Amino acid sequence: MTDPSSVSDRAVVAVELERLRGTVEAGFARADGQLALLVQRSDQTDKQLADHEQRLDALERTRWPIASIGALAAMATAAIAAWELTGR
Repeated sequence: MTDPSSVSDRAVVAVELERLRGTVEAGFARADGQLALLVQRSDQTDKQLADHEQRLDALERTRWPIASIGALAAMATAAIAAWELTGR
């Protein structure tokens, strides 16, 4: 026959193992939740970055070519000044 103290020890060990299992499962669930949140935030950041890049590209396409206009104005001024110096 088995010793009654060993049966109760096995029951205690089984209960403690079940508690440990529950604690580990809860920890994994919490870690999974945190990882899912990080993935969601990363996806949102990627979408925002893509949106900002798209806006920047649109702004670059529609901006005024200020440097080119400045160069044309300088050339026109130089041409008019040269024309004035030659005596009209």
